[in-house]
Amino acid sequence: MEMKRPGGELASRPLHFIWIADSSGSMGDDGKIQSLNTAIREAIPHMKKVAEDNPNAQVLVRAVKFSNGAQWHISQPTPVADFAWTDLTADGETDMGKALELVTEQLKMPPMSDRALPPVLVLVSDGQPTDDFDGGLKALMEQPWGKKAVRIAISIGQDSDADVLQKFIGNSELKPLAANSPEALVKHIKWASTAVLKSASSPAAGAEVPAGTDTANVPIPTAAPAAGTATQTGTQNTGATRGTPAGSAGDPNDQNTVDDVW
Repeated sequence: MEMKRPGGELASRPLHFIWIADSSGSMGDDGKIQSLNTAIREAIPHMKKVAEDNPNAQVLVRAVKFSNGAQWHISQPTPVADFAWTDLTADGETDMGKALELVTEQLKMPPMSDRALPPVLVLVSDGQPTDDFDGGLKALMEQPWGKKAVRIAISIGQDSDADVLQKFIGNSELKPLAANSPEALVKHIKWASTAVLKSASSPAAGAEVPAGTDTANVPIPTAAPAAGTATQTGTQNTGATRGTPAGSAGDPNDQNTVDDVW
């Protein structure tokens, strides 16, 4: 049952959460694609709980995969309560720019609504783009909802292109999250699926901004927490995912540990 405000206006506003997942051939090495599938699947129940606790947002989830070109892996904006993950397989190149172009088309108005909350885009990759990444990012940033989006990046392994992921985030203080083991990947995926989603669906994120403004107020978590620690937030003016440092998970030294396998 949809909630309504006293004037009859729907209280729930759409929040589009989009996974942008690398399914190139290198993701087939060392179990990386299996670990990504597992991490996202394990995060779904936590996403559902966040959505239940934030009734002002209607969380809609979908996913893009990129290898030789890019395709919608899950094309329909699916209410998180009904969302189920379909496993990715690994093959081909790393056409990240085409993935951003696909997302850009869906952030135009229409199909986006002017009453939506800032979308959350989570880019996960283990390599370097093999196409025109800069062109894809430029197209994304030319769209108001592209600029307003909360953009998070997760690097898998030592061969990912940190500079490219940093460009996607668009803020020098907010760093890509480095996942050099399956355990770290699970932790970062859960953080993006819960702490970031909760911030983006908060009342502050839905605050009205002047017409023509390219930014939105989104309280971005300060860091991806280490296991068992809390996440602090601070309201930031989010155009290019501005926020306080996310760095790694809690302790910056645990980006590279004896448990690294990638």
